[in-house]
Amino acid sequence: MENIALIESFSEFKDDKLIDRVTLMAILEDVFRNALKKKFGDDDNFDIIINPDKGDLEIWRNRIVVADGEVEEPNQEISLSDAQKIEPDFEVGEDVSEEVKLIDLGRRSILALRQNLISKIHEHDNTNIYKQFKELEGEIYTAEVHHIRHRAIILLDDEGNEIILPKDKQIPSDFFRKGDNVRGIIESVELKGNKPTIIMSRAHPVFLEKLFEQEIPEVFDGLITVKKVVRIPGEKAKVAVDSYDDRIDPVGACVGMKGSRIHGIVRELGNENIDVINYTNNLQLFITRALSPARVTSININEETKRAEVILKPEEVSKAIGRGGHNIRLAGYLTGYEIDVLREGAEEDVELSEFSDEIEEWIIKEFEKIGLDTAKSVLEHDLSDLVKRTDLEEETIQEVINILKEEFEQ
Repeated sequence: MENIALIESFSEFKDDKLIDRVTLMAILEDVFRNALKKKFGDDDNFDIIINPDKGDLEIWRNRIVVADGEVEEPNQEISLSDAQKIEPDFEVGEDVSEEVKLIDLGRRSILALRQNLISKIHEHDNTNIYKQFKELEGEIYTAEVHHIRHRAIILLDDEGNEIILPKDKQIPSDFFRKGDNVRGIIESVELKGNKPTIIMSRAHPVFLEKLFEQEIPEVFDGLITVKKVVRIPGEKAKVAVDSYDDRIDPVGACVGMKGSRIHGIVRELGNENIDVINYTNNLQLFITRALSPARVTSININEETKRAEVILKPEEVSKAIGRGGHNIRLAGYLTGYEIDVLREGAEEDVELSEFSDEIEEWIIKEFEKIGLDTAKSVLEHDLSDLVKRTDLEEETIQEVINILKEEFEQ
């Protein structure tokens, strides 16, 4: 009776964890064999018969009959007199099968056996979860906010699997409440101990690429290819697209009429500014397009050093650099070239860095952040304009202007 009660309690795992019958039987047999090894030292001579569906469990111990007093290995051999207590007509040399009741293993062994089973079931589940999510790496996944911590948000999917969205993999403007659905890509899956750790990311460039696949039919169908994506999460992104069909305008198809197609993607990314550009193998043209919305006058490329000197009209420089230097930085990431911006007619100009003995370096960097890296580029702007565009005090800016003016008055 105790066999049936125990196996029925084990079968609960089958329903709770949705383990198939064959797997459950293999786990159960492995657990019982471990218990037998601890009790008898070996399990080779035991037959275990399990039927989880009916609640049947039988364990049979097989031994050889030897003459009384000649038993050397009790687990493998049984004396003639003990064998005849099982069946009176046994003789020396015959095989004896004797049923082992679970109660014979002892209460502590049964408790350990059950604990071992729970551990094996969890290990099996974790392995399956790991395999399932490993195949989903780089794919968009949706889960619900379960718990909000300082450094991460803990999500749960429909099956109760825990997914971690770390703070540094969120978009800076992200704000979630418990119960909100969150979309991101499965960035990585690792086994720590026996437990899988699933990391989601909304800041990874692949998330933007996959959103293009979801939201733009031509990308999903393969008519338009996303060649490369670069991002400063929540701020700005550049996406290079191409089409092998000359009849399709890849940029137009991705953006849609009045931005209708890309609007949903921008909203998902916290109003991230997305530039979609046509990919080309013509490096000069690609760098020109990458620096949009600025209009480039000319480009000098050094393929050995992977640097490009881009010459622009003075009014185009700030557009090329962009707010916080985002535009030029992303253009560099997209093309793989370090881009240096030069102004037309800048021969008579002087780099701000040359004034480092008179102007502190951190002040020079504040000007460079807004695309002003030469003396003339600073002097072209009004004092009030510079106060608005930088984090510098009016007095500090005035001092810089005075120093720069002296240079040109000499």
